Amino acid sequence: MIEQVRTLMEEKQLDGVLIQKRNNFSWLTGGRRNHIVLNTPEGVCQLLVLKDDIVLVVNQMEEKRIIEEEMAYFDHPFQVVTMGWFEDETPYIQTLIKDKRIGADIQMEGVEWIEPDLSRVRSILSTPQLSQYETLCHETAVIVEGVCKEIVPGQTEHEIASLVAQRAIGQGMTIEVLLVATDDRIHQYRHPIPTEKALQKHALVVLCAERHGLVANVTRSVYFGQLPKELEENKERLARIDTVMNAATRPGNTIGDVLKVGIAQYEKEGFPDSWKKLHQGGKTGFVSREIIAVPTSVEEIQLHQVFTWNPSLPGLKSEDTMVVEKEGNRFLTYTGKWTYMDIEHEGSIYRRPDILVRDEY
Repeated sequence: MIEQVRTLMEEKQLDGVLIQKRNNFSWLTGGRRNHIVLNTPEGVCQLLVLKDDIVLVVNQMEEKRIIEEEMAYFDHPFQVVTMGWFEDETPYIQTLIKDKRIGADIQMEGVEWIEPDLSRVRSILSTPQLSQYETLCHETAVIVEGVCKEIVPGQTEHEIASLVAQRAIGQGMTIEVLLVATDDRIHQYRHPIPTEKALQKHALVVLCAERHGLVANVTRSVYFGQLPKELEENKERLARIDTVMNAATRPGNTIGDVLKVGIAQYEKEGFPDSWKKLHQGGKTGFVSREIIAVPTSVEEIQLHQVFTWNPSLPGLKSEDTMVVEKEGNRFLTYTGKWTYMDIEHEGSIYRRPDILVRDEY
């Protein structure tokens, strides 16, 4: 990954790149972590990648653990610059970058913001990264599906969310997004954070989980009793929308092309404006969404990139994580242990998640 950064430096005629964001630190260090606080994108140390050197900038409070538990796995020589936790790190960084043209993943005075360029480079996963990602995606789906198979009416959304969180944290994951909605809240809100509302018949569970810097994204739904006619019809409409978007996610197409295909299918299914009520997803990887697709997105899809599309209709959302491979796309959050619908599209069959129907309590 360091070589990729140095290639980017050559392309942009930079003398160095300053990395502070958590996901970029994980990307460059093979999945290690530089954070303490979970609700900020920046970590507690920085890496300055130069043409012939790497510098770790860290305060003395964090130095020992970062070096012994994180940088111990870093297979490049590096220098260390430290300061007291009570000191401003800016003068130290300014000294390191003096008279140099520096790019950075955060916006700061005196450097060029290159996060979009870093996103483009890191989004093409290496074989080791893809191996880590496959495991993470499978485990994330197993967690969500397992909870959907176990919850019962009367449990609150908070209680359901706690079951998901406990299992995710127990497997070394950091939770990026955890949404739970039940019954009418699924229809009312497209991004429903958990509340004290108790489950009656219908639950939707969303988990975006990070490990090694990579983020897996998955949604599943469960219903107790007989599905209402509206859900019965709309789940098939949604599966068709989801299928055409995933099928269009191929090299040579742009991210905007995929969204346009999805919009056209929304119109065919009788919901021409539903796509406007929730973003439809896009490229994923080291961020839950590296790019959220809009119709004007011009970035071309590449092999070994990963995508999560999340079309929705009233009471429903479909969301899985897939990788673009030479022979076709592969769903990494497919477990084979859920209930599925087989959707035919252009001569191929796509297995898409169904609503899990359980006996009424």
